[in-house]
Amino acid sequence: MGYIQELRALVGHRPLIIPGAAVLIAGQQNGLLLQQRKDNQQWGLIGGSMEVGESLEETARREALEETGLELDELEWFGLFSGQELIYKCPNGDIVVNVVAVYIARQFRGRLKADEEEANEIRFFELRELPKNLSPPDRPVIEQYLRSFNGSYSAG
Repeated sequence: MGYIQELRALVGHRPLIIPGAAVLIAGQQNGLLLQQRKDNQQWGLIGGSMEVGESLEETARREALEETGLELDELEWFGLFSGQELIYKCPNGDIVVNVVAVYIARQFRGRLKADEEEANEIRFFELRELPKNLSPPDRPVIEQYLRSFNGSYSAG
């Protein structure tokens, strides 16, 4: 049982402040890797919760490998996200107060493969054609990323 599951056993569905990391995995021609999550059927970033003793960068790398099969080369700092927009009620009733360190990875290696326990599908989207059903806590991160292209793109 992982750290978050241990806490959930004690507090039930009450809000938990959970630090984590996400990665904007950028492909060629302004592509962005997203996964369609099994828990809410929405498209989201690659990432997850920090484990005890892990750095945020280690969290980003571990989650990327687990969820995509990709090993990330250099990570570029993008930002720290928290606040009302990142509070999320999971389909199972758990309330998560996300504090997320976000990185950009432009170079990676490995064979792209979705984690079958967490995702229905994983694929690169062109920034002009992002899906409309983005996972709520990931939407502010993706919108900020799109704004970094001088307003050339917007989230569906």
